Amino acid sequence: FELRCRAAMMMMARALAMASWLGAAALVPTRETVRMGVGNSFGRIFRISTFGESHGGGVGVIVDGCPPRMPLTQPMVQKELDKRRPGQSRLTTPRNESDIVEILSGVSPDGLTLGTPVGMLVRNADQRSKDYEGAMAVAYRPSHADATYDAKYGVRAIAGGGRSSARETIGRVAAGAVAKALLELYCGCRVHAYVRQVQDIAIPESAAFAVSEEAIEASIARCPHPETSEKMIDRIDEIRKTGNSIGGVVECVATHVPAGLGSPVFDKLEADLAKACLSLPAAKGFEVGSGFGGVLLTGKDHNDEFYVDAQGRTRTKSNRSGGIQGGISNGEPVVVRVAFKPTSTIGQRQETVTRDGEPVQLRGKGRHDPCVLPRAAPMVEAMVALTLADALLCHAAQTKLLTFPAEYDHINPLGEELPHPPGQVPQALLDAMSQDSRHPL
Repeated sequence: FELRCRAAMMMMARALAMASWLGAAALVPTRETVRMGVGNSFGRIFRISTFGESHGGGVGVIVDGCPPRMPLTQPMVQKELDKRRPGQSRLTTPRNESDIVEILSGVSPDGLTLGTPVGMLVRNADQRSKDYEGAMAVAYRPSHADATYDAKYGVRAIAGGGRSSARETIGRVAAGAVAKALLELYCGCRVHAYVRQVQDIAIPESAAFAVSEEAIEASIARCPHPETSEKMIDRIDEIRKTGNSIGGVVECVATHVPAGLGSPVFDKLEADLAKACLSLPAAKGFEVGSGFGGVLLTGKDHNDEFYVDAQGRTRTKSNRSGGIQGGISNGEPVVVRVAFKPTSTIGQRQETVTRDGEPVQLRGKGRHDPCVLPRAAPMVEAMVALTLADALLCHAAQTKLLTFPAEYDHINPLGEELPHPPGQVPQALLDAMSQDSRHPL
């Protein structure tokens, strides 16, 4: 018996040592440990996993946690992908991809989600891998992911940059179309992103302009302020002709966001939004509401004072909080900004080194955006929509499980009045989305 006890203790000690090496998750299997792969999935309940490389057979996404019976058609998803498609104007990469999406699973023949994983695929058609032969195969592009992928994995997909290419975002934008449909069905929430700034050219703070899909798409720079848009286009054209690149800022506004989304302390809504947006290629900065500009104000000037509107709802007189207070949405528009650096691969000669550490000069080849901003706007839109959809399902799972008598509810409703009661889908909206595949999301 004593020998058996000693053997059992030795086995336990070995197991504990292994757990400390592998992590506690090695002994406690949970759903969170079953993942597509490290760093390829996003979300908790509304969860996506993207796959594919820039010059592989194709790229795509699996969307898990999508509620059943939602209208979802191929044209609804295609409409969003067309916004980020390459070759759409002279301001973007000339790579000629139609980016036609195939919905492989999770949707019924009559266009309704089944509640099972939605699988979507876009096949690559116009890759030119020969552009990455020779010097490009061994020399690291400055500020690109080439060197860090080699350092981490010891191998990398050279042609097109593999997973570090912005082509990976096709899966995100496709999934974002599903998230947008969910948000609109639930409460009429809309998400719009546009180019706020290119280099030193920015929409004036005092400018009045409409933030709508029509106004944004009317500009090839995706800037809804016409005067600023023309200046941006001229600057990008100027840089493009020199073989160089520039960056800027995308602003995203989500309207009709219900109060209550976000979970303190580590899953605050702005923290989740920051991770979502900073995971995009070339993203280098993130702000919500007043952002870094808020440091110039005093508390008295910065605070959003409350009042009761004509509908009897608690509102804020200003929105320097960007629709989020204490990590939780307050029912005002959610406003975020994402800074994007200039495209790394440029057509000018630069100093670098090879994989073997030999100093060389490199002039980038391949087809790349002189400014990522026009195509980054729909990417930001998608990531904000995905974050809000996931936060919405998490909120419903925790706070909508139990219904208490009316006398328990003494809290005045917070935030703007929504287009329709949350969760109560109007028949007219269902009909519009089912019959018109071009319905704006």
